[in-house]
Amino acid sequence: MESHEVIRDACDQCGPKEVASELGVSLSLVYKWSQPNTDLGSGSRNPLDRILTLLETTKDPRLVEWLCEKAGGYFVRNPESSCEKGYEVMPATTQIVEQFGALLAEISKAAQDDSITADESKRIRKIWDALKSYTEGFVNCCEEGDFTKIRQG
Repeated sequence: MESHEVIRDACDQCGPKEVASELGVSLSLVYKWSQPNTDLGSGSRNPLDRILTLLETTKDPRLVEWLCEKAGGYFVRNPESSCEKGYEVMPATTQIVEQFGALLAEISKAAQDDSITADESKRIRKIWDALKSYTEGFVNCCEEGDFTKIRQG
């Protein structure tokens, strides 16, 4: 999805007039942000495109992490594709289950005294992020078609 489409759809939720009013910009500018920014088009460089340029220039993921936090979420970088010929489903699936088991073990260990410290929270977060990242890599391989030839027993 293109940035202008995201802005258009988001503005449809509450209305372009409210967005323009809250941001202190003209309604026509909000409408321009909702159109493609091309040499022939009437669109305007929108805030999402500017944030992307800021991210590409600074290469600082804290920008995205901050936005995700403000949106009530958490940013986890997608891994580089590790799909290779012969990458097999069962070992990859087993690895996901093992990492999930490690997460549950860490949570159980931390909760034994009916409280979880800041250090324990950091360890849980680290394991959880690794699990999410590995699982995203698994899903990427599936989407790239690497797991389409599953042996039938």
